[in-house]
Amino acid sequence: AAVFNGAVYVLDYDKAERADLLRCLSLADGQEIWRYSYPVRVKPNHGMSRTIPAVTDKYVVTLGPMCHVTCLDSSSGEVLWTKDLVKQFGTTVPEWHAGQCPLIDGERVIIAPGGEALLMAVDCKSGQVLWKSPNPQRWTMTHSSVMPMEFNEKRTFVYCASGGVAGVSADDGRLLWETGAFSIRQATIASPVPVSQNKVFISGGYGAGALMLELKEEDDKVLASEALRLKPQVFGSYQHTPIFFNGYLYGVRPDGQMVCMDLAGKTTWTSGTDRFGKEGGGPYTLGNGLLYAMNDDGVLSLIEATPLVYKRLAQAKVLNGPESWGPMALAGGRLIVRDLSRMVCLDVGQ
Repeated sequence: AAVFNGAVYVLDYDKAERADLLRCLSLADGQEIWRYSYPVRVKPNHGMSRTIPAVTDKYVVTLGPMCHVTCLDSSSGEVLWTKDLVKQFGTTVPEWHAGQCPLIDGERVIIAPGGEALLMAVDCKSGQVLWKSPNPQRWTMTHSSVMPMEFNEKRTFVYCASGGVAGVSADDGRLLWETGAFSIRQATIASPVPVSQNKVFISGGYGAGALMLELKEEDDKVLASEALRLKPQVFGSYQHTPIFFNGYLYGVRPDGQMVCMDLAGKTTWTSGTDRFGKEGGGPYTLGNGLLYAMNDDGVLSLIEATPLVYKRLAQAKVLNGPESWGPMALAGGRLIVRDLSRMVCLDVGQ
């Protein structure tokens, strides 16, 4: 779910109608305000849709499991435009369906279709394609999402594609740098995490571990080099993107333990017997200096976000599971969590 101005937006799937279904609900009581659907056949595979809508006071943009992009008026649900990335841009639907979340940047939405364009910017109002990034390696779409990053006081976008990582100019989509130093054959899911003006942290599952990339500009070229590489036993995130907070990285490694780590790759604590999902599947989020972390079976833990020591403050079972993997949404003292069959809104008093 995504929350904005007291409304909850979630891309669902209607099995009976065989249709993607965007629902706008009231944060206060869960009542449906409006809905929009379009026909698409999706086979269950750890659920159907797995992306978070992007929302502003004007627009809501979704990317469906079979790579349909839809832009609507966020207040009324009026459809502004739609795009089929497979038919229009040569996108290959990733295994287990699309997992990329769209990024609204001002009046445009940034999408990474792969195929004929590594990234592209689309005008939210008209649907006009404003620029497309070249894709010389013909990298394809992954489950990772595009992240903004300020590099040398210029806005860029970073993306983990099928064959590596790339950065493009936010102004015109020019390919600034690319590297094949980090790629995952099975599935690239976690998104890149910028940790400074010239460093970005990349992580993944399936034995990939983690990598810190350092960017340098020389002779009008941007070079991406390896500053740090970590084995999966130290750090590697199968599904959810690590959190960077007050100079430290928090995430769940392949053995299910939550880890706090400094930017030199030194682990300051692990959660020990507290585990947060088989193969790091459980989601986690941050609010007011507290980490909310879920395991596969719907047990929610409240953890102090400090590098000093692992400190669990509270724990409760809030979902039945299995696969309570849906990313959480925290807004206005409410926490929205989801498993394969149920979405609930919790009062967390923040």
